[in-house]
Amino acid sequence: MKIKKLADVPRETVTMDGVLGATKQLVLGSADGVPNFSLRVFTVEKGGHTPCHSHPSEHLNYVISGRGELRDADGAAHALAPGDFAFVSPHETHQFRNAGDEPFVFVCAVPRQYE
Repeated sequence: MKIKKLADVPRETVTMDGVLGATKQLVLGSADGVPNFSLRVFTVEKGGHTPCHSHPSEHLNYVISGRGELRDADGAAHALAPGDFAFVSPHETHQFRNAGDEPFVFVCAVPRQYE
């Protein structure tokens, strides 16, 4: 069993091309002995976004706080608010954007090899 507090997990600046104002916290992953999935928490600052990208694995997401958008390959924005869940299929082009005035914070679960 492993219990961690989000406040105790270091933040790393996301440095991929196309990112603006996003940090990542690897809350639970391989270093914690988790065999299959990793839980990451992303914080996207006001005006920020993740890259528009796709990858071979699914993403399971849960919004903790703030207001955001999940954009699809056509650029259509799907609103996200605290308590919302979002599923991104493998190979589906997507981008998370902050749509509010405060940080947009969400949990992202991925297969461990993509932590």
